[in-house]
Amino acid sequence: MINVTVWNEFRHEKRDAEVTAIYPDGIHNCIAGFLGKEEGLSVRTATLDEPEHGLTDDVLNNTDVMLWWGHMYHGEVSDDIAARVHDRVLRGMGFIALHSSHVAKPFLKLMGTSCTLKWRTDDFERLWVVSPGHPITAGIGEYVELECEEMYGERFDIPTPDELVFISWFKGGEVFRSGCCWNRGAGKVFYFRPGHEFNATYHVPQVQKIITNAVKWAAPVRILDKLDCPNAPMLT
Repeated sequence: MINVTVWNEFRHEKRDAEVTAIYPDGIHNCIAGFLGKEEGLSVRTATLDEPEHGLTDDVLNNTDVMLWWGHMYHGEVSDDIAARVHDRVLRGMGFIALHSSHVAKPFLKLMGTSCTLKWRTDDFERLWVVSPGHPITAGIGEYVELECEEMYGERFDIPTPDELVFISWFKGGEVFRSGCCWNRGAGKVFYFRPGHEFNATYHVPQVQKIITNAVKWAAPVRILDKLDCPNAPMLT
């Protein structure tokens, strides 16, 4: 069983009627809903305004893969909570950063760069599979078309991905590295770009399949009890 936590700011859905109409129960519950239908996944949610942002030690210690959706309120995330998430990833937890979470505190700590980019709203996107043998792209086909999405364009200030699985092309001519994989410590990290709150992207079956594949890919073999530098005796 893979224990999954879906984290979301859950502010836009409560404050903007247009977003509420698309995600009436919140983006986190939309994602948890389709993940929860997958055999072998046990899914819970957590949100910004819960005590400790819903990420208590007990929750983190029972999370194998975390999905993170943030946008306007990154600064309200506690540095201590971000550090907990970062430590858990280095010890083996999978971490999937969605859309505007490119500047979420845990993702910035994991990348060590500014993760800045250019953007524009309401554009056509063609999401190209560039690694057809990768587990995250299984069953997707050659590309995914999204009739209306927020454009993100290069340069995306990230470390060179260990694996690049998706590249986006937009009607304005921009391209973007939209599906990037890294190893960080004992953990795996995946950044997946589509998912603007004003678009119904997380209702698209191919997008749901990509996220489900990513959760399974990011699941740890094991999670280390702690990070340390032990004094090791010579083997005899």
